[in-house]
Amino acid sequence: MSGFHEKIEKNIGLMIVLVILTVSVGGLVQITPLFFMGSTTEPVTGLKPYTPLQVIGRDIYVREGCYLCHSQMIRPFRAETERYGHYSLAGEFVYDHPFQWGSKRTGPDLHRVGGRYSDEWHRVHLINPRDLVPESIMPGYPWFEENPIDDVDIQKRMTVLRTLGLPYSDKEIESAPEKIKGKTEMDAVIAYLQGLGTAVKTRR
Repeated sequence: MSGFHEKIEKNIGLMIVLVILTVSVGGLVQITPLFFMGSTTEPVTGLKPYTPLQVIGRDIYVREGCYLCHSQMIRPFRAETERYGHYSLAGEFVYDHPFQWGSKRTGPDLHRVGGRYSDEWHRVHLINPRDLVPESIMPGYPWFEENPIDDVDIQKRMTVLRTLGLPYSDKEIESAPEKIKGKTEMDAVIAYLQGLGTAVKTRR
């Protein structure tokens, strides 16, 4: 056995191959079962696909890099659940592609922010966060108010999402342009934020 170890230690190419093989097998053993567990692949009760306005809002959220400062995963620890509410469940994110979990919290976790504040609060906060939270280091996004979304090809976006598993009907996709008519990027982002974490009811 010692000769085999010595051979591996002296052959960097062989060591790399064995490390990759070990990590691959370990990863498959951990990840593969998750694809067959209902709790990770089936939506929680009450979860609905994003509305056309929320679809656009989520895309803007990703485009602006909001996920780089805001996690959307509440861990099952007392300090987290007391502050943010019920811990995150995989079934809440089955319609997210990709999901917005993460560990970065330059700003607070946003997973249960839906319904916690009014639309107007979010509007003021997005224009200039320091008007509401003086110590905030978040930049403002005043141009959201000025950017219309009428020209967004929402039908194409929803069709792609349907191929990824979201249960949009032909009728919902066909009527989508009418649902975003006259709306701005601000309206879309607020709609997205107001829907976060609302499928699981929690006591605050």
